[in-house]
Amino acid sequence: MDKKTKQEIIAKYHLSDTDTGSTQVQIALLTHRINHLTEHLKTNHKDNHSRRGLLQLVGQRKGLLKYLESKDINAYRELKKSLGIR
Repeated sequence: MDKKTKQEIIAKYHLSDTDTGSTQVQIALLTHRINHLTEHLKTNHKDNHSRRGLLQLVGQRKGLLKYLESKDINAYRELKKSLGIR
């Protein structure tokens, strides 16, 4: 992910001007990386190292989503809807 894309994602999901590490921002960045790896694996289906990395990212995002759900259910629902996460 290049610097410009990362800054755009942070700008879209930040809570304040200096926010770069809130749960929403972390989930959005992980989702972008997951989508990128998913596309990579569609063309490189034998790349098991990347597949393992993808599963780790999905698990990390799942933990952050669970945390956000327990802290702020409305923010959780809005974030899932905006990112298209099932």
